[in-house]
Amino acid sequence: MAKLKLLVCCGNGAGTSMMIKLNVEKVAKKMGLDVQEIHHCAVSEGKSAAGNYDIVLCSKNFAPMFEDSKKRGTKVVGLKNVMSAKEIEEGLKAALSE
Repeated sequence: MAKLKLLVCCGNGAGTSMMIKLNVEKVAKKMGLDVQEIHHCAVSEGKSAAGNYDIVLCSKNFAPMFEDSKKRGTKVVGLKNVMSAKEIEEGLKAALSE
């Protein structure tokens, strides 16, 4: 498998996405994933950039905004609790097994 490119989005791309990114980094390392890049940004930027990433992680309520990217093969992980490492891990496992 090629190196993974992950995109983390939140409402305005500042605090929450940075915190999710840090959790995603920890989880990816624990899972032994080969990650090339983890980018965090606002959903507005993420919608147009998502096609350049393998997996998008965001709050569940933002997940429907990435339907176009899903149709083109990008996996979207909608998180109920964006701070939950367990939920991030489960979401990544599910996305990688699709």
